[in-house]
Amino acid sequence: MNKFPILFFILSSAVLAYGKNQKSDSSLSLTSPVHSVYPAIVRIAVVSEKGSGGRMMKSRATGSGVIIDESGLVVTNHHVAGKATRINCRLHDGEEVMADLLGADPMTDLALLRLRIGERSPKALPLTVAKFGNSDQVRVGDICFAMGSPAGLSQSVTRGIISNVAMMSPNLGSFRLDGESVGELVRWLGHDAVIFPGNSGGPLVNERGEIIGINEVGIGSLGGAIPANLAQSVAIELEESGYISRCWTGLECQPMLDSKRRGILVGGVIEDSPAARAGFAPGDIITRYDGQPVHASIPEDLPPFNQLAYGMIPGKSFKVVGIRDGKKMVWSTTSAPREPAFAKEKELKTWGLTVRDFTLMSSLEARRSDKEGAQVHSVNRGGPSASAKPRLYPGDVIVKVGNRRIRSVKDLLRVTHEITRGKSEPIPTLITLERDLAHLLTVVSIGPEAEENQPLQAWKPWLGISTQVLTKDLSQALELPRTTKGIRIIQVFPETPAEKAGLQAGDLLFRIDGQIIMAYRTEDIEVFGNMVKEYKTDATIRLTGFRSGSPLDLNVTLDKRPPPANELPKYEEETFEFTVRELSFSDRVLARLEKEQSGLLVDNVESAGWAALAGLMQGDLLLEIEGIAINRVNEFEKQMNDITREKPKQIVFFVRRGIHTLFLELEPDWDNE
Repeated sequence: MNKFPILFFILSSAVLAYGKNQKSDSSLSLTSPVHSVYPAIVRIAVVSEKGSGGRMMKSRATGSGVIIDESGLVVTNHHVAGKATRINCRLHDGEEVMADLLGADPMTDLALLRLRIGERSPKALPLTVAKFGNSDQVRVGDICFAMGSPAGLSQSVTRGIISNVAMMSPNLGSFRLDGESVGELVRWLGHDAVIFPGNSGGPLVNERGEIIGINEVGIGSLGGAIPANLAQSVAIELEESGYISRCWTGLECQPMLDSKRRGILVGGVIEDSPAARAGFAPGDIITRYDGQPVHASIPEDLPPFNQLAYGMIPGKSFKVVGIRDGKKMVWSTTSAPREPAFAKEKELKTWGLTVRDFTLMSSLEARRSDKEGAQVHSVNRGGPSASAKPRLYPGDVIVKVGNRRIRSVKDLLRVTHEITRGKSEPIPTLITLERDLAHLLTVVSIGPEAEENQPLQAWKPWLGISTQVLTKDLSQALELPRTTKGIRIIQVFPETPAEKAGLQAGDLLFRIDGQIIMAYRTEDIEVFGNMVKEYKTDATIRLTGFRSGSPLDLNVTLDKRPPPANELPKYEEETFEFTVRELSFSDRVLARLEKEQSGLLVDNVESAGWAALAGLMQGDLLLEIEGIAINRVNEFEKQMNDITREKPKQIVFFVRRGIHTLFLELEPDWDNE
């Protein structure tokens, strides 16, 4: 562990803050939180999935976290790891440990991980644990330290002061995660310790080495940290149950418009909610909630009320006291369990869609009477659902496939499997969908894409050269008559009829078997090739022209043209989302590959797929998979089928990229495939 640069930075910050004449013990004391908390910082690298463009798009990201328990519990942000399918944590000494996501809470932007400490080496150092402090005791002007791994780099520490103990976004609701407004519950500890992208999830620490916040956002030159008391309570519940239980009444509250009056203003009441059934109405003023006095005159006053309201036990009956039209009111209501704003997306590759179930809130937002159906989340522009007429759009609700009712995404997956099982081509299927108030029918061709078997073209004669037209200007520059017609050889491919006959780059050709090559404009580039195609593949032709100013007269026996790239076998690997094909003659020539060079050319790599995440690129030459050389598409298909069946944790590709070779490690999430 390289502590010295970090210590130097802290000490330098102390000198800048206090001046050269300060006592040395003042600056030295600033190293205390570094010594106690720094080894508990974790650099987090994740692979996450998000529905977009009809696919579950994979992405890599890095963030920070802090170890809070000897069992390996790590607190970080939801926006760092809440959608992660793979989590790798690097400890302060460089040790890397995989971690599991225990739970995440978008409303507070917090997530809890557990390091797989059972997989650590017996010689590994004991974990360093950071302790939570009391964020309610934090005051403006307190010294603080922001710790983390900015931009995915090694751990770092920056120093600042607390500038605000109840900071919020000026636009309440503008910061949303999974449809939830983080500002409803969180008032940040604002500070000016420098933070960058990648610091998210790292601890904000006081001079005693206690966690007083979890860094979340940067606003201009200020950082915002989730208060430690809130973070600790969320972490405890996530460890116990894996989710945060909250209640919901359907009240939508806001600060009082008249700052001189006490209470909370009811801005809206969701229809058919517990609050609506209790008789609440917009304009009501709440003064006591379950026996506790409440008040909000500014937006910063709302999160404490929301924490009270959401934090009640679901199913609890309680009373609310308030005022309506100047008269005292008492409402009796019962809290209901609060569902997530949105359900998780699911990919249907055979449809070219991502879909999700309805939750209570998403069904209410869509003004639906129930939560039945599978809602289209995103559509692949080139997929079956986009090609249907009428096509499917995000927001559409699939309610029937054929004559089978679809009540959930699970139903849709089951029916899709039944339709496509054992099929090798798409199946046109009648779909019933709802779009706003309309009920539409369409036909979607569900299933695997039809194989594009390129028919082998008839063998064509081939010479094995590249040429350019002898234009009038070029002829004149070569001291030939401007009326000259013909071509100039610019490349002779190896081991071809042209090379065997002795043709060379720079040769000028005017005639084939006495027939003039009628090429003198740039658009005549196909003339020579079309003349050659008139012959049989084993024909001998006579070429006449010039070489270095002297007459040239050669006989060349033609051969069969090697198959071009579009006629060679290829295979699309669906799990890892890339396509390979066998090497063409042109591939070997352009890349200067030996004739014996094995491997398959990577023809396409889908963005945000597992292959793309591993760093595979279009144009790479795939040489080996798990140490086994690959030369034919059928060999590749068999090995990838074996891998898909065995589901190993990691797959290693050995590839050639230009003059370089490298190993690429693919780490699929088999549980979500």
